[in-house]
Amino acid sequence: MEKTPFLELVKRYFENDPMAAAENLEGLDEAEALEVLNAIASSLSPGMVKHISKKTMISLLPKLHPERMKEIVDMLESHDAASILLGLAEADRMHFLNQLDEKKKKDIQELLTYPEDSAGRMMMTDFMALRSDLTVREAIDKIRQVAQKSAPASYVYVVDHEQHLVGVMNMRDMLLSSTETTLESVMRKNIFSVNCFMDRETVANELSTRRFFAVPVVDAETRLLGIVKSEQLLSGVQEEATEDIQKLFGAGGDERVFSPVRFSLGKRLPWLYVNLATAFLAASVVAFFENIIAKITVLAVYLPVIAGQGGNAGAQSLAVVMRGLVMREIPPHKAKDLIMKEAWIGLVNGFAIGLVTALAAWGWQKDPYLGLVVGLGMLVNLTIAGFSGAAIPIIMKAIGLDPAQCSNIILTTITDVMGFLSFLGFAVLFQNFLM
Repeated sequence: MEKTPFLELVKRYFENDPMAAAENLEGLDEAEALEVLNAIASSLSPGMVKHISKKTMISLLPKLHPERMKEIVDMLESHDAASILLGLAEADRMHFLNQLDEKKKKDIQELLTYPEDSAGRMMMTDFMALRSDLTVREAIDKIRQVAQKSAPASYVYVVDHEQHLVGVMNMRDMLLSSTETTLESVMRKNIFSVNCFMDRETVANELSTRRFFAVPVVDAETRLLGIVKSEQLLSGVQEEATEDIQKLFGAGGDERVFSPVRFSLGKRLPWLYVNLATAFLAASVVAFFENIIAKITVLAVYLPVIAGQGGNAGAQSLAVVMRGLVMREIPPHKAKDLIMKEAWIGLVNGFAIGLVTALAAWGWQKDPYLGLVVGLGMLVNLTIAGFSGAAIPIIMKAIGLDPAQCSNIILTTITDVMGFLSFLGFAVLFQNFLM
């Protein structure tokens, strides 16, 4: 008797705040999440289902009760179902496909022929297209029929008898036109579309200057294949960007705010071990120069200054290059020029910051040679930081690795090691002049 009111409360929560409900569902242990979905799957809305991450869907769907699984699969858009299908184990794929109706199964097969992250892979095949030879009266009747069965479409596209995209209807133009006028006479012919093989970032860039709810996807012969909604596109780009940010600092790209503690530890701890190993590498460089540090103890004061400035300068370069890679702004033939540009910026920054640091050290310690050593160490480290911040992600991408995965850890190691090496190396070189 107590369980029914509780389930009703949960159902109401999922209906009223689907996004928060999806986030909380992902924060549950797998057994708890399965229990919730098995209990209320039939009450879920397509709007709520789309907020559940693909990783969570891939993990939970095969373990759901068959009837519950079918209920959820029926709510999935074809492009989402295709992404989930690719993530399933071979044994679970047939079981997943068996839950799909023939039309959705065919749509998925077509979607999977396009490259990953292309407009064709992410497009929705549920759109409204009317023949150009229809009259306004016939078009309005068809729109009414469709609206009674599903949500009204954002745009009504116009195609010819071979499904070529020839225009888009403006509702105001349609309503003000004679009912016997053909759509070809009132449609807007200057229409923006994207090719099915265009990559997601390029589509997002094209849409960033336009205020469309959706964009039509066409093939090489301008046949209308589907649509990509701006909301879905920008959400995908945003999710990819946030994953890159998390990876950049050694966290898992698929980790969420309410992910289970065990899951979060599994994503973060290995990279902390890597960071610990690189910290010992930097410490070994300092240990190598322990005699000069013991002799001139003031050198220890400037070690964190050198390392900190190098890390910050490298992070600036890394951030700019990472954005360029994500936005596809760095063609391969310009990668070398970009690396040299960042190295040059590092050199100029190193000279400017090194000069100020040298003067500060000279004034503080009353030793011009100490200022010279600190300034030269800063110059070398910031030059290397600029070069490394640009080179690391470009090299990782070139060899097929994810540049966001551990670039920051590698960069920090290089700036610490080279900063200590250059600074203490110059100290050894000028030790006879240091006080």
